[in-house]
Amino acid sequence: MDIFYASLLSLFVLLVSFSLHLFFYNSKPTEGGKPLPPGKTGWPVIGESLEFLATGWKGHPEKFIFDRMSKFSPIVFRTSLMLEDAAVFCGAQGNKFLFSNENKHVQVWWPASVNKIFPSSGKASKKEADKMKKMLPTIFKPEALHRYVPVMDVVTRQHFATWWDGKDEIVTYELTKNFTFWLACKIFVSIDEPERVRYLSHPFKDIATGILAIPIDLPGTPFRRGINAANFIRKELLDIVKQRKIDLAQGKATPTQDMLSHMLLFRDEDGKSLEDYDIADKILGLLIGGHDTASSACAFIVKYLAELPEIYNGVYKEQMEIAKSKAAGELLSWEDLSKMKYSWNVACEVLRLAPPLQGAFREAITDFMYNGYSIPKGWKLYWSANSTHKNNKFFPDPQKFDPSRFEGQGPAPYTFVPFGGGPRMCPGKEYARLEILVFMHHLVTKFKWEKIIPDEQIVVNPMPSPAKGLPIRLYPRKG
Repeated sequence: MDIFYASLLSLFVLLVSFSLHLFFYNSKPTEGGKPLPPGKTGWPVIGESLEFLATGWKGHPEKFIFDRMSKFSPIVFRTSLMLEDAAVFCGAQGNKFLFSNENKHVQVWWPASVNKIFPSSGKASKKEADKMKKMLPTIFKPEALHRYVPVMDVVTRQHFATWWDGKDEIVTYELTKNFTFWLACKIFVSIDEPERVRYLSHPFKDIATGILAIPIDLPGTPFRRGINAANFIRKELLDIVKQRKIDLAQGKATPTQDMLSHMLLFRDEDGKSLEDYDIADKILGLLIGGHDTASSACAFIVKYLAELPEIYNGVYKEQMEIAKSKAAGELLSWEDLSKMKYSWNVACEVLRLAPPLQGAFREAITDFMYNGYSIPKGWKLYWSANSTHKNNKFFPDPQKFDPSRFEGQGPAPYTFVPFGGGPRMCPGKEYARLEILVFMHHLVTKFKWEKIIPDEQIVVNPMPSPAKGLPIRLYPRKG
């Protein structure tokens, strides 16, 4: 046993020595005689992943980016993330390059954790991926979303009546997650029974955390919990898919009732449909995308409106004009939401300061030069929303909350990227806009509120969220 521990200690010392060697002596490497971007790769195997994640856990994900932009390069720097050699492309120039070179120099890439949690993302052929790319814009196109606005309004009214009305205090983030998941279940798979929604919602936090966890597949790790949660939800969704096929065949379900029906009836140019497993996997992805990102945005809208009375008053004035134009009980329409211009500018400023999507990865599919540096084929490339959102070069006084940034032409191209950009821009962008605006309408026309914890910390893991869930004290509006 003593020999075992001595060997273990020797291995540890060797690893530390090797790590320090890499840490301090890899500042100017080359690839085929051409310089690689400046930077450091950190520890063996894990690289700088822990520091990358830890700055988010401490509430300042931009620190990892800006520290290295300042030390190495404001345009591109080298690092090692998610067990991979990586380069971080910064600023509008970096965003434009990655968004504009899809399938030319770069392609989408997901960490091993994502491929394990969503197996079809890794094994899907290009043909399958193209099939999804054609289908999703159809599902989310404006004319398809028009008919969902009244449905969103009904669910939102039910949500506020159930969870907010009659309460003196509520925990915001818990309820915004409840709201966006309930809405996603209704719009995507026509599930709206509260108990069924609650049953399906529990595992989703583990999935979101597991997606960006270091992929160590051991019992009790965030990664394993994410895999188990995804498998549980996928099994439930497969049962729903199989039942819906029966209901469609028997005329008990309609082709246009939700996104699941649309997926089941979709045919590519060869007349082929999607496999049940792939549909369940894509619905799972849509539920995550339509749930976690929007719930974070809604919670931060509550936060900023509590902190900024003048902004709240502007939103309230606009929303009351719309409310007064409606007959008693009349549901919101697409036209009503198109009038919520100031409210959407406020929401955009929230998305700038607290982007639910911190960034995303691409993979170099060929060797290429960028800004005088060699980017080898196979390297993983990361773009960061905060490299522009919180950059004084693109948004003067970036920490100031200022919705007027989005008036007129709005921010310069490739600087405001909460939904990504290029061919990989989030297809649910318009869906998110609708649910956020319907939420804001009922929020401000029903309540004023104040934060119970004035200086509550923000945590990013992987979505930004208030550390204590943003508890607030409610003051219902009269009449």
